[in-house]
Amino acid sequence: MARTESSARPGEAAAPAVTSIAAIDRFRVKDSFRRISASPQFAMEYLYARLFARNPGLRSLFPHSMEQTRANTYRMLSGLIGALDDPDAVDRLLDGLGQDHRKFGVREGHYPAFFDALLATAAQVSGSAWTAEVREAWRAVLGYFAGRMTAAAEADGQTQPAWWIGEIVQHDQRTETVAVLTIRPDKQLRYQPGQYVSLQVPNWPRTWRKYSIANAPRENGLIDLHVRAVPGGMVSSALVSHCGTGDAVTLSAARGDLRVPADADRDIVCVAGGTGLAPVKALVEAIVGETRQGKRRSITLYAGARHGSDLYDMRDLATLRLAYPALTLVPVTEFGAGAGAQQGRLPDIVARHPSFRDTEVYVAGPAGLISATVRALASRVPADRIHHDPLDLLRVSAKNA
Repeated sequence: MARTESSARPGEAAAPAVTSIAAIDRFRVKDSFRRISASPQFAMEYLYARLFARNPGLRSLFPHSMEQTRANTYRMLSGLIGALDDPDAVDRLLDGLGQDHRKFGVREGHYPAFFDALLATAAQVSGSAWTAEVREAWRAVLGYFAGRMTAAAEADGQTQPAWWIGEIVQHDQRTETVAVLTIRPDKQLRYQPGQYVSLQVPNWPRTWRKYSIANAPRENGLIDLHVRAVPGGMVSSALVSHCGTGDAVTLSAARGDLRVPADADRDIVCVAGGTGLAPVKALVEAIVGETRQGKRRSITLYAGARHGSDLYDMRDLATLRLAYPALTLVPVTEFGAGAGAQQGRLPDIVARHPSFRDTEVYVAGPAGLISATVRALASRVPADRIHHDPLDLLRVSAKNA
């Protein structure tokens, strides 16, 4: 990889407006990006070094440690460049990024600086392969990215704030490593069951972590989060062991596409591993609430953990089952059978479910569990009836906890 100083000039990324990704020379951009992929660590270090050197005021928008930010940026760029042949997918990704970046304090004027640094990075790693045609292709695609993200952020800003201040009104320590937090946002926080929020604690400013909301919307606006502290997890450890009633946190807008459609009528099988129970519980609560409109579907909830002592929410689930007899609760432990629990690997137990006829399957938990469950059900359940959050999002969330 050539590492000569880039000849990219400030403002080069501000290409003329492009109204469709299909009008861009995507082949040149994708071919050029392979050079970034050859040494992503160097490329991302160069990108942020150049960004902060030329725009030192932007450093305050980022966390103290940049390691994970650089990794997340490369993952984001890989997804966008890899999807260039699917304009609808690119637009969905850009819209989500534009909306989500509001919580960081990103404004329209920040985009040119970042994309100029990215253009310079592409030039730097390309060496002699950086031609006028490649530069123009990059300028066009980055101009489109900036325009789409800016429009999405502006539209999102018309309907909801960039963040909420939440007060912890209850901190329930369920196990040594798991706590259930009940939080009161300072303003109404709209969400659909199955979605997640990003959260920041005062101990670690500008460090955000994703947690699924564990309840269907309530009239009082309170939300529950299930948090497991992981070794080295700055935010999760703070939430489980160092936060209490009355403490404040910062919340982002709800995101995510794991949800049960309002017009769905098939039976439901839910598979939850560990604190993956949170979004599944919210989905089940929402379905139970639909009984007021005369809808009643059979629900089977497989709740898995490594040991019986890790099944932290059984009392609440039992109460939910009493309120909804069509709910069947199947606790599963991998090592040692707990009271009333089946023993074995959760995907194997789920694969023995009697029938998946006219059934939708919702899976939540670690990325490895979801992959294993999808493989175990592949011969019995059509792929479009198995629902889960994107696996790359889950891997990043687990690593960052």
